[in-house]
Amino acid sequence: MASKPSTRGLAVPSRRLNRLWHLGRATTDFAAGIGVRGMLEMARAREGDDQRIRLSPQATERLTNRLARMRGAVMKMGQLMSMDGSDVFTPEAAEIMATLRDRAEPMPLSQLNRVLTAEWGKDWNKQFKRFEFEPIAAASIGQVHRAETRDGRRLALKVQFPGVRESIDSDIANLGFLSRNMGMLPAGFDPTPMLEEARKQLHEEADYEAEAASLTAYREHLGDDPDFVVPAVHPDLSTPRILAMDFAEGVSIDQLTASDFSHAERNRVAELMSRLMLRELFEFALVQTDPNFGNFLYDAASGRIVLLDFGATRAVPDSLLEGYKQLGRAALAEDRAALQQGATALGYIGPDDPAEHVDRLLDLVMRSGEVITTDGPYDFGASRLFEQVFAQGRDMFNDKMFNHMPDPATMFLQRKFAGIFMLCRRLRAQVDLRAMLEPYLLGDSAKEAKPVRREAVSIRLDVGGQPIPSVPVTT
Repeated sequence: MASKPSTRGLAVPSRRLNRLWHLGRATTDFAAGIGVRGMLEMARAREGDDQRIRLSPQATERLTNRLARMRGAVMKMGQLMSMDGSDVFTPEAAEIMATLRDRAEPMPLSQLNRVLTAEWGKDWNKQFKRFEFEPIAAASIGQVHRAETRDGRRLALKVQFPGVRESIDSDIANLGFLSRNMGMLPAGFDPTPMLEEARKQLHEEADYEAEAASLTAYREHLGDDPDFVVPAVHPDLSTPRILAMDFAEGVSIDQLTASDFSHAERNRVAELMSRLMLRELFEFALVQTDPNFGNFLYDAASGRIVLLDFGATRAVPDSLLEGYKQLGRAALAEDRAALQQGATALGYIGPDDPAEHVDRLLDLVMRSGEVITTDGPYDFGASRLFEQVFAQGRDMFNDKMFNHMPDPATMFLQRKFAGIFMLCRRLRAQVDLRAMLEPYLLGDSAKEAKPVRREAVSIRLDVGGQPIPSVPVTT
């Protein structure tokens, strides 16, 4: 065992009242960070105003520290807030919020050893030539350790935080309690179906045996793709609370914004990820719904993208798939009546919704469809679409127009779509999404969709003059 154990780490709070106290403190930190004036400005602001939440760096640091200590479902929600904070938070606050993607507090060494012993037995260390006790990543549900077995396999070992699985129900109950009792929801809006779907999804993410099965199924769908890599599972070392996989090299995909990477590389990666998103939906009917940027690594040496973390993988039922096809065809045709039918089929519009609500929701959907209705490459870097949709949606929320709950399963698909679009924006890429989407919607065989053009790019073995570091699998 070559690695020196870390003395850092805080135990995961597990009791419901204890976690509610931490969550309440996080909510208080958020409110205090904005201030009374800021909260009033948020409520009164309309589209066209500066929509960004102005948390001070100190308040943002307190909020992220609190979520990082809690881990679990609450931190997962915080990670979603941090996906592209530049659209919602000030740049200073967004930079700190972004650290939530891989900055959970690691568990103490004593707690780690108890987990490893419970899963592998008291002599677990005899299986390894090298085990790095210092985690290379710690996120919402577990932390990742690098190891090498006696037979020479280089692995990433995802070890689940103790008590996180058991705390999911209480976290969701606490989030529901706070949302209902702190004026966070419009009148008449019942979050119960969505929270229940989130609860089930988080339980699935905490089931590492289920994740191993999803990862294996996804590898089979992807096949021998020249542009993507999915690490293989090692069943002999995997348990319900430990997932053993090939160790993957690369840099987090959002780091392609560095000057070392060319615009052609960024465009190619954004195009590959966008095309993969459509293949997942229309070909695989199996979608990895967690678009956390840390779940995708770019290996500059090979030009391939490494796909990680399949805990949030979901099968797409035919009914939902047909609803998205109907909505997509209507958006491409700019057919408002057909758009209403598609939005109704997916549950975004209820049968008793007032005409004004329907019209404003269709306006929002039409505006959001700009990325697929534009002829030629859509310039994500120059687009103001995300700010506009955020402002329009916030106005509708304030006007109490979100009182109908769509199919909860759409929440996770929307998360994936939004995450890929945010990645394209982060990379300031130009992507022709319309050309990618039309073969799936207009009757052509998906197999006839043109492959991504591999543009000539300079391949380096270092970034910024330094060797590419080993980058962790993110939980």
